[in-house]
Amino acid sequence: MHVSGPFVFPVRDISHRAGEMREFDIEVPAPAKWGEGLVSVPEGEPIELAVRLESVHEGILVTAEIDTEYTGVCGRCLTDIARPVEVEFQELFGYPGTEAIDFEVQDDHVDLETLVRDAIVLSLPFQPVCQPDCPGLDPITGERLAAGTVPEIPIDERWAALKALTPDPDDEAASRVVTDTEKS
Repeated sequence: MHVSGPFVFPVRDISHRAGEMREFDIEVPAPAKWGEGLVSVPEGEPIELAVRLESVHEGILVTAEIDTEYTGVCGRCLTDIARPVEVEFQELFGYPGTEAIDFEVQDDHVDLETLVRDAIVLSLPFQPVCQPDCPGLDPITGERLAAGTVPEIPIDERWAALKALTPDPDDEAASRVVTDTEKS
């Protein structure tokens, strides 16, 4: 049985030869949209892989560095964003046998698609922002706030009657400090 795909690497020439190593630098398009939140890696986005396959006594040790880009929207202001993703992983593909292992060398190849996808998806931010201090959207108008502005918090109508009992901070008379006090 011959398995092929962009993330399948042959290991026949290094299998069961501890100390042998092969390196691959490839670029492949994402086979599908990876990620379901506000950001994802779109289908067709180039994924650069630097893969090292090392034969060890137990199997094939795979070390990979992945570079790609995610796109989506800011979680605060909903503007479009695109950021690089750089992740690494290392996994042992064991030789078929009696021990239960997560990944096996199958038919003299290793298939890295699941590992690559999982590494990328797990590195995507849950609440992406366009900039660290993004002010977000105004809760009343829905317009994007300018940098450095703070949205005005509306007063609950149930508490509006209390506003008449508190001094207005903009009122000069109320904010004046009384200086004619007796000193002891």
